Amino acid sequence: MPASAGMTPERESPAHPGGSLVQHAMQAVRDHIRDNGLRVGDTLPGEGHFADLLGVSRAVMREAFGALAALRLIDVANGRRARVGAIDGTVIAASLDHAVATAQVSIIEIWDVRRTMEVRTAELAAENRTEEEAALIVALAEAIADAGDDRARVVAADIALHEAIARAGHNPLFLQIIRSFAPMMQRVVPAAWRTRTTEDERADMISRHRALARAIADRDPQAARAAMASHFDRTIDDMLRLDQAR
Repeated sequence: MPASAGMTPERESPAHPGGSLVQHAMQAVRDHIRDNGLRVGDTLPGEGHFADLLGVSRAVMREAFGALAALRLIDVANGRRARVGAIDGTVIAASLDHAVATAQVSIIEIWDVRRTMEVRTAELAAENRTEEEAALIVALAEAIADAGDDRARVVAADIALHEAIARAGHNPLFLQIIRSFAPMMQRVVPAAWRTRTTEDERADMISRHRALARAIADRDPQAARAAMASHFDRTIDDMLRLDQAR
């Protein structure tokens, strides 16, 4: 029987103790996507369909659809039916930013995890990259060098380089996770570059980016892995120096 109009979406579901009506409605939509083999861009039944099916109010389904849209699991736009969403690293980015802001994890800890992942993406990129992807990676490494003291250009090229490497590995999950680090890179990379106060230090970091790009272009997974590890070891050292200087 449909829920009364006065039922609040947050109320616990009597049929599923321990979870709210909205939570169970969200799970029902996810089950529908999985059980029907829906793919990105496929349309979903409307809120009314699920409300009748589950015996809940449209207010419950409206909140469930809104929560799923916030998680990027569905795409809801005015004037058309909801569609299955694509994987989106911004959700991970928001969670990581919250974790850092609330001192649950440190930037250094996140960069340590990032190092592990990016060493693997470099290896995959060397194995799987296309000629066009290799050319872009080399060009972005050169863009870092060409940016000189323009920190905004350096950061933009640096972020784009790491995303290009992840994309060239042809594992979409790696790409989305690497993208999730971009907001923190916007803050951390300029600070790290400020610790490189001499021409030799800046030249060394540029050389590391070039070596990484060249190893990928040369289809040398071992060299790409070593170059990415060396790059991150130096960057983490720079970040630790910056933290100690505060």
